[in-house]
Amino acid sequence: MNQLLKIRDITTRYNLSARTLRYYEDMGLIESVRSRDYAYRMYDGVNVKRLEQILILRKLNISIKDIKRIFHASGSEIVLEVLEKKVEGIDEEIALLHELREIVLEFIQQIESADFGKEADIKYLYEKAREIKTQIVHANYSGNTAAVNRLFEVAEKLDSKIPDIMIVRISKFRAVTSKLMIFEELFSGDFEAWQEAHSHFFRPVIFDAPDFLCEKDGKVEWIWALLDEVTADDIKPYEAVEYPGGLYAVSVSRDGDGESHEKVRDKVAKWLANTNFVPDNTRALMGHMIYVDDEIKEGLGYHQMNLYTPIKLKKDSITGATGLC
Repeated sequence: MNQLLKIRDITTRYNLSARTLRYYEDMGLIESVRSRDYAYRMYDGVNVKRLEQILILRKLNISIKDIKRIFHASGSEIVLEVLEKKVEGIDEEIALLHELREIVLEFIQQIESADFGKEADIKYLYEKAREIKTQIVHANYSGNTAAVNRLFEVAEKLDSKIPDIMIVRISKFRAVTSKLMIFEELFSGDFEAWQEAHSHFFRPVIFDAPDFLCEKDGKVEWIWALLDEVTADDIKPYEAVEYPGGLYAVSVSRDGDGESHEKVRDKVAKWLANTNFVPDNTRALMGHMIYVDDEIKEGLGYHQMNLYTPIKLKKDSITGATGLC
């Protein structure tokens, strides 16, 4: 296959976003070329085949870091090592879930054996709960197979497989927006050049990286906070907007491709189902790249991005969409 494929052809054929394609290129997994008569990236047969391999490995939940190791290896030892570790991780999770099931069934049997119509049994359950609490507080697990202690350890291991979530409130601030565009245009259009030339106008809202990349209807919008003294004339041809802020559930996506983001968002949704919050669909999902430093990125072996899911209390009424993040 010697024909060069356009980025739109690639994203359509393999059902992935331009953002994901650029991420794979940025991580050194694939390479693109540019022709004189076409402004955007194009991909040859070798890199299309490499992309297919990446997509297969990602479906197996192989990390970007391990995919890089596989591609850089000359033999099959690395890929076998990675796949064996994946099988071991699956086996461990299955074993933990089976054990958790047995523990829960044991607790159910203990509860079913008690007669809630008898004051003595109610008192027994109360004393049993106090005993369990004491065991958990003072547990020093070293192979003890007691149900409560083992439950403590099993739950901790299973919880480690779910991304940590924190709730943050972002205050309102004044910002300049790139307006909605396809992802590729962020890095080949006018806004990036303008942003680099006017970087002295910006102030970080979080850490020292670019502020927020919002996603709506298959397009993206870059939001940069402005210093107070920056005027409307300073930022022409772009416009200043009032960023609404609000509550967000924040989680970490280890790999910066779109598939990783979707998995994290699904886990956030399941986590929210057990809280008094619900997603706020009047605001857009946002991404914030924490580590843009090349040294840190190389040390991690992947990009680390905070994903911001807009939320509100269940009792809040739905308001009209703002058109901003």
